[in-house]
Amino acid sequence: MAEPLRVGFYGAGFIARMHTLSLATCPVAHRLTAVHDPDAARAQDFAARCGAAVVGEDELLDLVDAVYVNTWTSEHPRLVEKIAARGKAVFCEKPLAVTADLAEQMAATVDKAGVTNQVGLVLRFLSPFRFAKHLLADPRAGRVMSVVFRDDQYLPIQGQYGSDWRKDPARSGRGALLEHSIHDLDILHWLLGPVRSLSARVRELHGFARIDDVAVAQLEFASGALASLVSVWHDVLERPSNRRIEIFCERLFVAIEGDLVGPVRFQLTGEPEQCLERGALLDALRARGDDVMNPATAFLAAVRDGRPAAPAFAAALPAQRLADAVYASADAGGAPLGGLDR
Repeated sequence: MAEPLRVGFYGAGFIARMHTLSLATCPVAHRLTAVHDPDAARAQDFAARCGAAVVGEDELLDLVDAVYVNTWTSEHPRLVEKIAARGKAVFCEKPLAVTADLAEQMAATVDKAGVTNQVGLVLRFLSPFRFAKHLLADPRAGRVMSVVFRDDQYLPIQGQYGSDWRKDPARSGRGALLEHSIHDLDILHWLLGPVRSLSARVRELHGFARIDDVAVAQLEFASGALASLVSVWHDVLERPSNRRIEIFCERLFVAIEGDLVGPVRFQLTGEPEQCLERGALLDALRARGDDVMNPATAFLAAVRDGRPAAPAFAAALPAQRLADAVYASADAGGAPLGGLDR
């Protein structure tokens, strides 16, 4: 029997804890071997809970087969380059980098090194979005006409997130649109295909320069579909993270009212409305041949088998380019940008 995969973590904050929950239900044999974080107390607390050793940044790479990069965004390119140079598999949190150019360099780095790589665009693994993708692929639905996408979260420098670095553009790049709604841009691209043009506005109501807490984007897809995306960082701590999406097709309506387990409401022309959530939603996916797995299982199974993982770094590039375009439009006072699908 093969030895369990040895897993290391760069970063021991909130998102690292979320990944340990995915790893806890992952059937691929593994053990969390080592962790490094510049905050020694945080690293010690994480290690005590997970049974890992607290080690130096370079030492970690001597002890692992695969690394999770959970640091602030500006550190991602440097760490990924170091990991790839050692031939280790890498899971990097989203966004890959503070700009699309840097993200493209990261994708080229892991491809050249030939290492298994995966990006933390985890909404693709959630049953509501996977089920919506099946619904949109049904020929009975017709063409997608419009999408209304609202994403809100309390400002993540407080509460359970405690990510103080997210108010610092030197470490985060920008605010809500890049740091949180990169997920939403990815899902829109994953569901609807390339974006042809967009216009956007952002606001910085909390007073942190270059850290948007409101972003509103209007997107036109190459298919002809139109979408609006509203991303908000507020101070209602009772609302940690919420998404609501409404999709209108010619003969189908879909509403995702909870991004983790639903409910998903949908109605085709001539049929009654249906509503699925939790186990019923998973059963409906399995009936369509879609056996949902968690991101850790997808990553570690690929590492174990020596094959590509998905979504790989390259899959994150369209959303990174869209984020750059949103900010370019917003910085130009909402000027429309076209030709994005060329």
